[in-house]
This record gives sequence, C-alpha cells and structure tokens, in this order.
Amino acid sequence: MLKFLQSVLNGRQSTPPSEAESGPISPPPSSVEIPGTEGLSLEPLMKQVHGFPHFDWDAVYRWIDALPEDKRAEAWGKCELAWLALLRDSLGAGYSLRESGDAMLLSSLQLNMAEATLEFMTKTESRILRLLDGVARRADWGMNILVVFDDHDAYYRYVSHFYPESGEFAMSGGMHINAGCGHFVTVKDDLHAIEPVIVHEMVHGLVSHLPIPAWLNEGLAVNTEKRLSPSGRPLFSPHEMHVKHLGFWGADEIQQFWSGKSFLRPDDGNMLSYDLARILVDQLSADWPRFATFVNDANLEDAGAGATAQHFDMDLGAAASALLEKESDAAWRPDPRKWIEPPERGAF
Repeated sequence: MLKFLQSVLNGRQSTPPSEAESGPISPPPSSVEIPGTEGLSLEPLMKQVHGFPHFDWDAVYRWIDALPEDKRAEAWGKCELAWLALLRDSLGAGYSLRESGDAMLLSSLQLNMAEATLEFMTKTESRILRLLDGVARRADWGMNILVVFDDHDAYYRYVSHFYPESGEFAMSGGMHINAGCGHFVTVKDDLHAIEPVIVHEMVHGLVSHLPIPAWLNEGLAVNTEKRLSPSGRPLFSPHEMHVKHLGFWGADEIQQFWSGKSFLRPDDGNMLSYDLARILVDQLSADWPRFATFVNDANLEDAGAGATAQHFDMDLGAAASALLEKESDAAWRPDPRKWIEPPERGAF
C-alpha cells in the first residue's frame, strides 16, 4: 500500500494554503447555464437542513434528461460544482475545493495533504476497478467527490439528513451517500484513518449501480479495504471474534443481517455484521468469475438468495449457519416476510 498521505507529511512541514495556492474563491452560481439550452435556476431547488444545502436532485435529473445527450455530462458536472460551492460556503472559512482528474475534494486540509489525498483517490479508484473486475464500474458522469469535515459534530449533523428521523444508530467514521449526487464523507481525524475510509467508501460508489443487499455491499468494501489499505492490529483476535459470533447470531438476528438492519445496530451486532459479511464474501469470491456473475445478479429484495442458489447451487441460510456452527434450519434463510422494513442497500 502506497502511503501517499503519510509520505507527504514526513517529507516536509506544511503551511496553510494561501489564496494564491488555492486559487480565488468564486461565489456559488445562482443558476446552471449550458449554451443553447434553457438554464436551471438553483434557488427553487435548494433547502437548508441543519445548516447545510441540499438540492432537489430529482428536479436536476429531469432538467438534464431534457437536454441533448451530448450536453448532459457537462450539465451534471456544473450542478455538482454548484452544490459543492454552496456546501463549501456553509462549512465556513478554511474549506476549499480542489480537483485532480476525476477526483474532487472539499476540505480544510493543508495544500500538500489535499494534493496527496486527491492522488490517493485517483490511484485507489484504478486499483479497485482492477481488483473488482466485472463488478465495479465507473459512473458515466461526474466526479469522485470526498467531503472531509473538520469535526464529528458537523459530520453527524450532515449525515443525519440521510438517516430515518427516529432510532438509535451506530457510530460512523465515513460513508458513501448515494442520494442524488453520490459522494463520500468522512472526518479529518488523522491521516492513517482517512486512507481506509476512502477505499471502503469508494467501493460503495463503484458498485452503486448494482441492486445488491447490504451484506454483499459491505463485504465487498471490507475485503477490498483490507486488501488495499490494511489497518493495524484488530481490537479482537480471530478466536475472540468467533466466540462473539457464536454467542450473538440466532434466527432473529440473521434476518436482521439479511435485511441489512443489523448493520445499523448500536451494539456488537454492528461490528459482527461487518465481520460476517467479510467472511461470506471472502468464501464466495474464491472463484472470482463465478462470484462476479453472482454479484451482478444478486438483489437486495431476497438478500441474494436466488442468485446464490443459481450460481453456487447453495442455500444462503445454510452457508451462514455452517460458518457460525449452527444446525441448518429454514429459519436461517433470508425471509423477506419477516423483515419489518424494506431492505437496506448498505454503504452506511
């Protein structure tokens, strides 16, 4: 793993970027204009939630769909930049937008750190596309957008808009928001923590075209993160994790797992869900061509059970119960009738 971010810091001390380094800060546009077409006024499309701007992206899509096909990519890019400029201004002084290739960064990172982060994003995308060949896909339009918040308070105020209005949710260090304009968000903690978050969330972005269940989405992200940006010593040993798995999972909990709801638990069920997803994907992906076909056919509506039977001649519930040393039981199969709410897509 090329530690771009750490190597930059070790190379020299940074100073905050001057206006000359970051370029003049342009005010957000009031409309998006494409030559030869009717422009899009932005004010009617925007609402403020917890102090942050959010567009009516459905209205943006409708406007873009009405444009000539050769104008749509340009129009989408201008809408992305307009929204990011508004978000930059709402975050306050110190935040700036930087761009390199297909990567866009909104943060208050110092210049050398920002440049290294953009380079890391570009190289990481290429590595993920190679590693997840036949599964990951670059979007036809738009940028890879990363927003780095200065603190957890701003981060949680922002992401709360994308969670249900009530309930208790697990802590999060980063997420891919696939709502309107897809983007990654994280917190400026330390550089070592940012790298795996970028890898993990970029996987979510590159598989967001697939209607896969949360366990498959998160399993792909966790395994890719471990491959491309391995972290330090885990909190628990493999044996300790196995003991935790054996004590936690039952028929009710596994239905939460298949529906994706267990990933939102505020207790150990959250950690164990990510680990079980990692194990399942690691086992199933041993034959990559077969696994890639399976991923493309898997659907969150049945947690991928149909695709598992089709491509692996395997009962998904039996596979999970075997891994967890449980007796095979029909109650362990994904059963959408037992899911209280619609299934989750993952990318939490």
